[in-house]
Amino acid sequence: KPAHVTVAEAGAQPGQPGEPRDGARHQPQTHFSTFRSMDDYLIVNRASRYLEASGFYWGPMTVEVAHSKLKSEPPGTFLIRDSSQNNCFFSLSVSTHGEAISTRIRLRDGLFRLDCHNESFDCVMKLIEHFTVSPQKFLGKPLRKVRLQSLQEICRKRIIESFGKENTARLPLNPFFREYLDVFPFRI
Repeated sequence: KPAHVTVAEAGAQPGQPGEPRDGARHQPQTHFSTFRSMDDYLIVNRASRYLEASGFYWGPMTVEVAHSKLKSEPPGTFLIRDSSQNNCFFSLSVSTHGEAISTRIRLRDGLFRLDCHNESFDCVMKLIEHFTVSPQKFLGKPLRKVRLQSLQEICRKRIIESFGKENTARLPLNPFFREYLDVFPFRI
């Protein structure tokens, strides 16, 4: 039987996602009642950090608001938001021809997958990257909260595209730049 762990029990600090800003130790301010295990907590925590750094994670947002933001965007434009389902953490919303659709991003046995596909990945960003380059490529460009990326973000993306995230450790970079690459080591 899996252990149930709340965000507070897992060691969340005041002001972190799921924990009241005033630091009071009561139930988290979220529709997620508990994590199934400490492993799930750590996986979702890591996913949340990457998503926050991505610029296309919109946090709490209704499906209607997500679809309205995407309906005038080119097909394949997408965003990630919190799922409104209490058994799911994130949802992917994508523009199609004149409308938008949404699907849940499921976490099961430590792997993320879309409701509409069988492939699963140990990282939510690997899942997103896969569907931007796979033969059934249905994801195009992300809809970022801030439309214009900084020069640093563009350079980081280009370095990852050119060398691959697995090869960046061999680049002669000072620790500051290496840490910046490691914060979001993805091509998106």
